[in-house]
Amino acid sequence: MTEISVRGILFDMDGVLVRSEGSIERAWAAWALRNGMPPEALVNLVHGRRSIDSVRAIRPDLDAEVENAFIENLEVTDNAGLIVSPGVFDLLRALPPRQWTIVTSASKKLAVVRLAAGGVPIPEKFVTGDDVENGKPDPAAYAKGAEVLGLAASACLVIEDAPAGVASGKAAGCKVLAVADRTQWPALVAADYRVESLAQVKVEIVGPEIRLSF
Repeated sequence: MTEISVRGILFDMDGVLVRSEGSIERAWAAWALRNGMPPEALVNLVHGRRSIDSVRAIRPDLDAEVENAFIENLEVTDNAGLIVSPGVFDLLRALPPRQWTIVTSASKKLAVVRLAAGGVPIPEKFVTGDDVENGKPDPAAYAKGAEVLGLAASACLVIEDAPAGVASGKAAGCKVLAVADRTQWPALVAADYRVESLAQVKVEIVGPEIRLSF
C-alpha cells in the first residue's frame, strides 16, 4: 500500500470525476465528418486537451474559434450516458471544501453542465480551459489550480487520466496520481502513482494534511 500526504488535491474532470466519453466521441465524430476526416483517427489526439488546441493541431487551415464553437455546442447539449466515476462522492465528502478544486480543459460552460448532470459538487473557484492562455500539457492550468487553493504546487496532488494532464501537473511541480484501467498505464508512466479507480483511494485528514492511501 502506498501512503502520501499533501495539502490540496487538484482533480481533472472528464475521465476522473465524470465519464463523459460518449459525448466527447460523438461530438468529435460529427466534427470529423463535417470536415471530411475519419472519426477514428481523432481518438488519441483530443483526450485531455482543450478542444480549441486540438482543432488547431489537427486542422490549422480552419477557423479554430468557429470549429471549437461547433464542437462545444454538441457537447453541452449531449450528456447521454454520462456517469460519475466510482469512488468520487465518497472521496469528495472526505475532503475539506477548501482543500480541493477542479482543473479541467473544458470551458466553464461545459464543465458546469457536466458536473451538474452528474450531481458532482462544484467548487466556489475552479480552473477551466477559459482561464489559461495555454492548455494542458502546458503547466499553466495546474499552476493556477494550486494558486486557487493558496498552496505551492509542490503541496498539491493532481489526479489525472490523460497523458497531457499528467505532463501538465508534473511540469507545474505537483505530485500526480493517474487513474485509469491498467491497459492505459504505459501511456501514463510519467505519473508518480497509478490506480485503476478512485474507489481504491482512502483519505484521512490530519490537521492541514490530507493523507491518502491506495
